[in-house]
Amino acid sequence: MRRRDLPALLLAAAMPLPALSSPALAAAPAARPRAEAEAMLRLAARLRLLSVDGLSPRLYDIPPDARLGADPQGHAAALYAAAGAALADLVQGRVTEQPGRPDLRRDLSPARLAQWQAQLLRSPEPAEVIEQAALSHPDMPALRLALQAVRARVEAGGWPLVPPGGTLDPGMADPVRIPALRARLAADDTTLAAAPDAGELFDTALEEAVRRWQAAHGLDVDGRVGPATLRLMNRPAEAWLGQVRVAMDMRRGAAAPPAGRRIEVNIPEFRLWVMEGARTLLEMPVIVGKAARATPPLAVKMTAVQFNPPWGVPERNAREDLLPRFRRDPRAMMEKGFRLFTVVGGERVEVDPMTVDWASVNPQRFPYIVRQDASDVSALGRLKFVMPNGDDIYLHDTPDRHLFSRGDRALSSGCIRLSQPMELLALVLENAPGWNRERAQAALDSRQTSFVGLARTLPVRLAYTTVTVEDGLVRVRPDIYGLDAAYLRLLDQRRPAPGAAPGAAPVPLAQNTASSTAGAPSAIPAPARPAPEQPRPARAEAPGPAEATKVASP
Repeated sequence: MRRRDLPALLLAAAMPLPALSSPALAAAPAARPRAEAEAMLRLAARLRLLSVDGLSPRLYDIPPDARLGADPQGHAAALYAAAGAALADLVQGRVTEQPGRPDLRRDLSPARLAQWQAQLLRSPEPAEVIEQAALSHPDMPALRLALQAVRARVEAGGWPLVPPGGTLDPGMADPVRIPALRARLAADDTTLAAAPDAGELFDTALEEAVRRWQAAHGLDVDGRVGPATLRLMNRPAEAWLGQVRVAMDMRRGAAAPPAGRRIEVNIPEFRLWVMEGARTLLEMPVIVGKAARATPPLAVKMTAVQFNPPWGVPERNAREDLLPRFRRDPRAMMEKGFRLFTVVGGERVEVDPMTVDWASVNPQRFPYIVRQDASDVSALGRLKFVMPNGDDIYLHDTPDRHLFSRGDRALSSGCIRLSQPMELLALVLENAPGWNRERAQAALDSRQTSFVGLARTLPVRLAYTTVTVEDGLVRVRPDIYGLDAAYLRLLDQRRPAPGAAPGAAPVPLAQNTASSTAGAPSAIPAPARPAPEQPRPARAEAPGPAEATKVASP
């Protein structure tokens, strides 16, 4: 996607009503007004174009146009049933809930849906109501254009592939891979497509195109095509298409954000915001969990701040991250503040790491409790923001400041590392009785561990959205945890037949009063929702200091 102004996007995304089927009109009964029959056919044609909204028309049982002439009442009933199901999905989202996704905030108000359904039944042009519902979120015009572009790429066979091999650096020459790289980028980058073709040379124009592509996709912007950049470039176009479809459905029925102060984190974007209503008070880069120790989506409350926090190392981190380091140099680990404990007779007893035969320690049955004292080199830094949850996830400082300059910041063991912890502290403690920046600094300088409870808890949402829209520009970031893929499976899942899902009750509507919709039902049943997938086990743990010296490649 290229940057466009929003009015142009809205104009380009507006869909004209579909052309009519003249054979079906000819078969319509003479008693049925022609305008009404035309409107019914336009509604059916619009429903068959639900793919432009990221939905699958085959899931809505749209009746064939030929049925209009043979069975006008049955055609109308079936058509409005399909339209009602599609409208519910366009207004509320087809996937309204998913286990393990408390970040999905939906407005599932029956009154709101009933208003749309009543509008559908009263309108002499119901296809227009479907179109209005489809574009009701401000991001939809841009997302629709992005979907159209990616779908065209899928139908064309995908993007050109860049053959595997070593890192491609500016200035290199390769008669096969460099032309393939140029073709891949020029397919979307009009600036590169218009530049002179340097053939097998990785020239300046190609380097600049690589940098633009990396910046747009949240990668390290270095102009080099290494494993991470190559892997994302060679993703199938179908995968990109699925992510845009998921993004469209996630925005449908999105609940209005809370009016008060809150913290929002978008995990795949590696960013945190402190918001006051619609106003941004603070924005910063953050580090999130690596794929093997994913940061779970959460909706929790911040309750306290801890100064100079010690780190009680989770067993997994101790086994996988710290044991190899203890084996290499136990004295260096002691100097970094790591201490060992074991339990003897019900009492915790400290163990000197220099006396342990580390080569004989079984990583599958790690026998020690590990703790890191608070210090300038502690994995938690000097501040920990507490938000109770079952995954033991929190926000915290970090000594590894250099990692925030990376594009891919999925580097921790699950918790959120902050690039600006003091700025966040100032907002969290703002107006707290007896607290100001000077007192907070004094608490840090004391080197003593202490807590301050928040007089008013602060909502924190860790969300997972890989596709963002800013000023009409659509950016698609890697689906680092595969959550979009799981969502897509539900999006394309057919619902149970009516009556098969207990609890799915009709939504009452205002009585239809429009003569132009004769044959339409006066109420549209609410569609049964699919049974949600079973929740996956929690994967995140507290962050480990091992990443400070060695970070797994993306």
